[in-house]
Amino acid sequence: MTNPDYSIEQAAVAQGYLRVAGVDEVGRGPLAGPVVAAAVILNPEDIPEGLNDSKKLTAKRRGALDVAIRERAEFAIAEASVAEIDEHNILRASHLAMERAVAALDPQPDYLLIDGNMIPRGLTIPAQAVVKGDAHSVSIAAASIIAKNWRDQLMVDLAQQHPGYGWEKNAGYPSKQHREALQNLGVTPHHRRSFKPVHNILYQE
Repeated sequence: MTNPDYSIEQAAVAQGYLRVAGVDEVGRGPLAGPVVAAAVILNPEDIPEGLNDSKKLTAKRRGALDVAIRERAEFAIAEASVAEIDEHNILRASHLAMERAVAALDPQPDYLLIDGNMIPRGLTIPAQAVVKGDAHSVSIAAASIIAKNWRDQLMVDLAQQHPGYGWEKNAGYPSKQHREALQNLGVTPHHRRSFKPVHNILYQE
């Protein structure tokens, strides 16, 4: 498996686009917490070494790359709340987070590389969907890293307010500890009520 590179971005630049942003989201699978997206415009002259899909990196390596990306690239991070996940659905909410991250870049990018197979409907900038984008594009990989670091830290903070669910370790994903705590401690305001394991506990009577 090859590591991501800058070739998709270069193809866009060759078509006359100057500010190419990679966009990715993290947190579709957890039972708790918001979904987080990031948009990153790398400087082609100064790309941090070792960018890869955030899931393939150790927490320590992700942390170091997070710092490098923040120092050397333009970026924005945005969320869609648990209420929005429950109101729309997780796919639409993750697209809302992506749209917000892109909107927060100033100046705006002129071309987007979106991780996945769908382009969020609210985007007005020319965009290309890249399946498994964080394995192919360094810009998308960079977005996945800073989105994941941001969300993991957020879940550590929430874990201090709601101990017992193991969010500092599982980031809200349905680990054994998290599922058992849901049964024993119940549902917090940060749980996604539209997700089946949470919904079932609320309505098991």
